[in-house]
Amino acid sequence: MEQTTRQRIDKWLFFARVIKSRTLAGKFAAAGNVRVNSEKIDQASFLIKPGDVLTIAQERRILVLRILGCGQRRGPAPEAQLLYEDITPKPVAASEAEPVAAQREPGSGRPTKRDRRKIDLFRNPDDDA
Repeated sequence: MEQTTRQRIDKWLFFARVIKSRTLAGKFAAAGNVRVNSEKIDQASFLIKPGDVLTIAQERRILVLRILGCGQRRGPAPEAQLLYEDITPKPVAASEAEPVAAQREPGSGRPTKRDRRKIDLFRNPDDDA
């Protein structure tokens, strides 16, 4: 079979096993949860091609996928993974994301008023308390 050069976004999301059904994929794309080359789309009939970059906002994660090909059917997962390259950035570790204001020893009880003020200053650096 020859590869098509363009395909509807709802069909591609279904063939690539990103969304469970084509109906859900159409609703998902129409809701504005998909960006193609950083442009928000709102139609399930939007045509995509190999080389496009999709940014997909799911419930608890964001996927960034580069399209490598258009699918002909919804096949097994190893076949579906050949349709895209996952270029999602790795999540930042919690220890690197935000430094902790005041570390207390485990089992040392509740924070004192002074400790709470330090924590509040860390959360709201604009306040001059």
